[in-house]
Amino acid sequence: MAEKTTDRRTLRTRRALRDALAELLMEKELHKVTVQEIADKAEVNRVTFYKHYLDVYDLYDKIESETLVELGLLVLKLEELPAEEFFSQIVRYISDNKPLFKMVFSPNSTGQLRSKLSKLIEGLFRQMESEMLSSDITDKELEYMSCYRSQGFLAVISKWALGNYQEPEERIIKIVSRLDQTVEDEFYKN
Repeated sequence: MAEKTTDRRTLRTRRALRDALAELLMEKELHKVTVQEIADKAEVNRVTFYKHYLDVYDLYDKIESETLVELGLLVLKLEELPAEEFFSQIVRYISDNKPLFKMVFSPNSTGQLRSKLSKLIEGLFRQMESEMLSSDITDKELEYMSCYRSQGFLAVISKWALGNYQEPEERIIKIVSRLDQTVEDEFYKN
């Protein structure tokens, strides 16, 4: 029984540290953030920080790895769904992790996580489209379309995150679904 409490407490502490770093990256660049600032914002002491991470960069790297794994697993689970349901699930995941995605799109972020997310989503779109397309579409056309779709999706999500998530989730889901459907329809017309 004590083990589950410790696990929950550990998860809660790690999430607080992650969210603290995310908030700080809205204010300053990664190399200017200190362990003390993260600990203060997360309301833990420095010793607690060092129980979980080596330094600020270790925390950032672990956030990046965990996010890519979580999103990758979610994407694999959703790839068979219609576009609107796919976007609905992704937007809800982002909404459940608002501080994290504010960090991803922050101008003070390293940009590495955004780039990796873009490649993950682009790869998914390419795979989904290649299974549906006829043979008269070239690999290059498919590559460009997948790139455009992933960048468009991320642009909308970036605007939403940096705008403090003021628009309701349902509106964002409709916007990205409608834009994506329009791109797909235009592409297949030609």
